Amino acid sequence: MLRKTLLILLFAFAGFTTAGAAEREEKVVYHISDIANASNALVNIRNHLNASPKAKIVVVTHGSGIDFLLEGAKNKTGNPYDIPVQELAARNVEFRVCKNTLEARSIDKNQVLPEASLVPAGVVEISRLQLQEGYAYLKP
Repeated sequence: MLRKTLLILLFAFAGFTTAGAAEREEKVVYHISDIANASNALVNIRNHLNASPKAKIVVVTHGSGIDFLLEGAKNKTGNPYDIPVQELAARNVEFRVCKNTLEARSIDKNQVLPEASLVPAGVVEISRLQLQEGYAYLKP
């Protein structure tokens, strides 16, 4: 009888935790530190939202990864980055640029697209999102 009661409690608890996990908000931080990965990352993010429209996505950039979020930036084929960034921002994707990178490279913050915000340090922002806010980490 005790064994049966324990099994019932175990299955009830498992069902409870599964239901709780299903209700958790999907939060993902995409880490872009190299401009060479920006185009693929934007495609991945679009595909991610198509498959999971309610996902909360934050893109954190530093190093040459910030370059696609600068005014006038274009990809290898000459297409501007601002259009896909605007489209994703309209889908509630947040873009964050490392202020340390801007300062180290002497880039004026006014060159950053209006869809992006500045954070003091990109790597610290990624760590904070993961540890304090429970974001999953993806590096395309």
